[in-house]
Amino acid sequence: MPADPATCFARLAETISRDPRVDDPSVARGKGFGSKGLKIERKLFAFLSSKAMLVVKLPKERVETLAKAGKGEPFDPGHGRKMKEWLAVDFERNSSWLRLVREALEHAAR
Repeated sequence: MPADPATCFARLAETISRDPRVDDPSVARGKGFGSKGLKIERKLFAFLSSKAMLVVKLPKERVETLAKAGKGEPFDPGHGRKMKEWLAVDFERNSSWLRLVREALEHAAR
């Protein structure tokens, strides 16, 4: 497992990008929130935050369940208001990153 969050996310993104539903990174780039993240049809579903946390889009109920279990927290993009459908997971829990990104991919593909 890579020793730093950026390398870990880059390897994870390389793996997930093999799925034909995932936008090519050169096409998927945009400005602002999650511009360097993983997307389907230009819709963001996973990215590495500026605080080196994996952030994934999941149903609100799933985010609540994972947060209650201590497996992450609702994502706060920095304005003090948590986003209910986005889960942030720190690097210490990187063993769950791939599973969560796959779950977010399936959610975004619906």
